[in-house]
Amino acid sequence: MKPFVLGNLASLGDMVEVSCLGRRVVLAGRQRAGMKASRRIVEEAAASHVPVYGVNTGFGELSRVSIPKEKLWLLQRNLVLSHAAGVGEPLPEDEARGLLFLRANELSRGYSGCRPQVPALMAELLNAGVAPVVPSRGSVGASGDLAPMAHMALALIGEGEVFYRGRRHASAAVLRRLGLKPLRLEAKEGLSLLNGTQAMQSVGGFALYRAFHVFSAVQIAGAMSLEALAGTPEPLEPALHVLKPHFGQGRAAEQLRKLLAGSEIRESHREDDPRTQDPYSVRCMPQVHGAAADCLSNAVMTLTTEMGSVTDNPVVAENRIISGGNFHGQALSFAFDHAACAAASLANISERRVFQLLSGQAPGLKPFLARDPGVESGWMIAQYTAAALVSENKALAHPASCDSVPTSAFREDFVSMGMNAALKLKRIVWNAAQVAAIELLCAAQGVEDRLPLKPGRGVARALEVLRREIAASERDEVLGPRLEAARELVLSGRFMEVLS
Repeated sequence: MKPFVLGNLASLGDMVEVSCLGRRVVLAGRQRAGMKASRRIVEEAAASHVPVYGVNTGFGELSRVSIPKEKLWLLQRNLVLSHAAGVGEPLPEDEARGLLFLRANELSRGYSGCRPQVPALMAELLNAGVAPVVPSRGSVGASGDLAPMAHMALALIGEGEVFYRGRRHASAAVLRRLGLKPLRLEAKEGLSLLNGTQAMQSVGGFALYRAFHVFSAVQIAGAMSLEALAGTPEPLEPALHVLKPHFGQGRAAEQLRKLLAGSEIRESHREDDPRTQDPYSVRCMPQVHGAAADCLSNAVMTLTTEMGSVTDNPVVAENRIISGGNFHGQALSFAFDHAACAAASLANISERRVFQLLSGQAPGLKPFLARDPGVESGWMIAQYTAAALVSENKALAHPASCDSVPTSAFREDFVSMGMNAALKLKRIVWNAAQVAAIELLCAAQGVEDRLPLKPGRGVARALEVLRREIAASERDEVLGPRLEAARELVLSGRFMEVLS
């Protein structure tokens, strides 16, 4: 992979490649020149007696306090130390590196007024495989993700902790090991590291990335369930979807048709199957799955816009320093909440198909897919697990974006709770992946119970992917490890290849 040049527009894929796949980042000369130009404006303001927020004043409700020039470095250091008030389990390394990458990329655009040394050190840490230890709780999503960003900034000044080579270390020790010097922050640089939406961008971005893996698995599981239930593919006919031309619906129907193409199972039932309509969870897959895909795509569009934005405050633009509110995370908060509803709905419809598979009502399928019903319980309790997860999702899907708790002595009187929205989306996607995995396992057994009749070609390919990792169940056994393994297969994105 070519190195990513900091300061350019980044995509969700760029973030994943840098954070997870070892793609290097570089700070080019053009970006350095732009940063030096804006830095001169900040330094002029710092030398002036005119109050400029964040440069020679305190912060938030303390912005009325003027800071003498000789204490500006201490002001920035104290800002980072005092704002590192996050709590809870740390973000996974990929999300923490995503935060570091996204912030370095924004600073490199030259609108924050910091020296090139700041993103240059961030690039060194990224290229060395370092991830800051960032507690996951503490951001209200306005004035940026202050607490998470402060913990990230600690690593740059030789404070706090980092993950390096699979272990947790003191930041200062890792900097020494890598031959790097901690930064002494100058005017505005601490604020530039803290004011931004990069924590919610990273957490929510990775959740969206994995949500599309879940969508692919739910599409395949739905097609597989239709085969196992010997349902009808008639609701997938193109003529029907032309009459309701939502993009996601049409695309979902097309993918399902390809998955089911060449099915011997359905052909065997055409003449003697008295059923005329399938349950909504089978019949309405394009309408539900497709709407969820549209929602997830819209959230990615919002995220991509935010990743290409300047979320600092104040910013250096048009040769002057402008104070505003670009750090506010409302757009992301709305997008993540909407995506959470979509992911929860994918889990809901998937669980309903699990219920149909296990009910014993479909011709040719035994109750709970047990080999010897009564003596064996089969997959009965797997549906309980799915039911527990979709119920949890319903509570988690309550929007964070409609809440606001005033902070900073009412100066920050309306906040976005965007980080909470991102964290909830992350959990919902994990739950949905597990539900999709349960449907895949149940549907696969149902399809295999119909041998020697063959499923559609796409379903057959998906069965091969599944069975390479997880063998078919022959009798009652401990199901938990199978469910966990199938979930990880879903989250890996392996089923996306079947749809491509």
